[in-house]
Amino acid sequence: MYDKNNIFHKILRSEIPAKIIYEDDTVLSFHDINPVSKIHALVITKGLYSDFPDFIARASAEEVKHFFAAVAKVAEILGVSESGYRILSNAGPDSGQEVPHFHLHILGGERLRR
Repeated sequence: MYDKNNIFHKILRSEIPAKIIYEDDTVLSFHDINPVSKIHALVITKGLYSDFPDFIARASAEEVKHFFAAVAKVAEILGVSESGYRILSNAGPDSGQEVPHFHLHILGGERLRR
């Protein structure tokens, strides 16, 4: 079950500020406040999905397609499309997922370790 008190939902409600990179009707991207690489952005859906399996199970095909197209657009905005970047999604407590709202991390701007 989705928890509307998570930090990303509070960002969507403008209760917590974020350094926005990109926004449209269904997607929001912003800089991570605890970056692990030179470039570290988050891309979140505005839909109420707790993690990747929830998103894939319940989102429409068009919503899934649009979300991943937005991820590519954010990578382009950040200037890492040519040099390369990593996208990462944690799902569930054993993965280290800290916020129960579906999101992807975009990491780049430097050579990343495995």
